[in-house]
Amino acid sequence: QIVNAKSTAETVGDEPQLVYQRTQCPVVVGASRKQDIELLIRKFDCDVVLSDDGLQHYALQRDIEIVVVDKERQFGNGFYIPAGPLREAEARLQQVDLVLLNGGDKQQKAFTMQACQCVSIGDTKKTAIKLAEFSGKTVHAIAGIGNPQRFFNMLEAQGINVIPHAFVDHHRYIESDLLFTNDLPVLMTEKDAVKCSDFKLDNHWSVPIEIVLTDSAQHRLNEIFNTLITEPEIQGVC
Repeated sequence: QIVNAKSTAETVGDEPQLVYQRTQCPVVVGASRKQDIELLIRKFDCDVVLSDDGLQHYALQRDIEIVVVDKERQFGNGFYIPAGPLREAEARLQQVDLVLLNGGDKQQKAFTMQACQCVSIGDTKKTAIKLAEFSGKTVHAIAGIGNPQRFFNMLEAQGINVIPHAFVDHHRYIESDLLFTNDLPVLMTEKDAVKCSDFKLDNHWSVPIEIVLTDSAQHRLNEIFNTLITEPEIQGVC
């Protein structure tokens, strides 16, 4: 199905709904990636298709392969699922076009995640405030993502005192998950907030993240994409 402004995270998933809200690009979800891509091409005349988590989908034709590696966790214990975190051998990285480090330094092909503001959730009378306004204050922090500690660490790096509340990835929230016995502010990731917009909340804030690429990462991406400019066919990025 095509994700649109009337979709909900419950029906299309939290990440697709967030991607659509942030980019306004055509987004399609479904059980068959082949059918999803055919729908994108038919309805939107796309010339580039980005397939999230498509690396091991070998039935899917692709022109570019990009792998993101968490610099802190790396490859865990080195074992395959379910004994470890890997889906393929580490040697597979030698075959891809680009390996991006999440949290790498300026000399590496990497990116960092930065947050500057907070957006109100559930309270239409409020809009946005700077994240720095919470510096030196204590907040409840909610994260239902793959690595919640990364979100907590980012807030603490801004001088915010964090009371952490970690949930499993893609957790389906109920309103009581977000309510506490004190009136401290509540900060959460955008991915969590997209599932909570209909709740009656006060002093709850979403923290949008901006991705900042290092110069070497941006240069490599430019090189990769420039090789496709003259190609007339549909391009696939996994």
